Amino acid sequence: MTKRAAIKRHTREMSREHGVLDSRQFMEDAKVRRLPTHAGWSPYPSNDDRDQAYLKTLKPKSDGQAELMTAIDHHNMVLALGPAGTGKTYLAVAKAVEALEAGKVGRIVLSRPAVEAGESIGFLPGDMEDKLAPYLRPLYDALSDRLSMKRVKALMAEGLIEIAPIGYMRGRTLNNAFIVVDEAQNCTYVQLKMLLTRLGWHSTMVVTGDPQQSDLLPGISGLTDIAERLGPVPDIAVVKLAEQDIVRHPLVASMIGVL
Repeated sequence: MTKRAAIKRHTREMSREHGVLDSRQFMEDAKVRRLPTHAGWSPYPSNDDRDQAYLKTLKPKSDGQAELMTAIDHHNMVLALGPAGTGKTYLAVAKAVEALEAGKVGRIVLSRPAVEAGESIGFLPGDMEDKLAPYLRPLYDALSDRLSMKRVKALMAEGLIEIAPIGYMRGRTLNNAFIVVDEAQNCTYVQLKMLLTRLGWHSTMVVTGDPQQSDLLPGISGLTDIAERLGPVPDIAVVKLAEQDIVRHPLVASMIGVL
């Protein structure tokens, strides 16, 4: 028996007897390395040492965002008004996902007006969800940031995340749901009145929008009027975000102040 073969045989015997790794197993000529077999060994570190950085904690980045998150936690109807980049849509969707994951609601209902932003995109093929997909892209982006796209598709297939066009909301009662109405500045007063009255038992509705960026003709948007009327109503929160709550590029806040 050669010297190399004798070393390998001795290493195997030592590993079998003691269940530990031997330094000689890591010689350059070692092709196969035996793992220890004693009870309790695991290739992973202990649970206390595992890196939990992949868990995204939802934290406000401004006083206005903190006010909005608190309002969503304590009110069933919240109107969030503010300029672009203040996190209105993201916080609303994130809170919806949080409520669904915690079992506080049975489904998430997303609604957004299909209004063209100044340009005509023509006929869109596909079913209702396909036609609305370009308009709902911001909501999908927020969902995929809190959940994987695979999970989002699975929840949509199960009906736990529902796409609800504003035109098809009339006559419905949304019980045990978290409803997010985005881009509400592109809704008329009549549309918003209809949407707000869909609220059912054990449900929360968050309406977001920027009154200064409506794609409707002047005087058609009903968001400002609705917010002024509902402001004094008890148990309804109207949160107004400002330029200092913008969390996008600093130039966004500078532009909002002069545009």
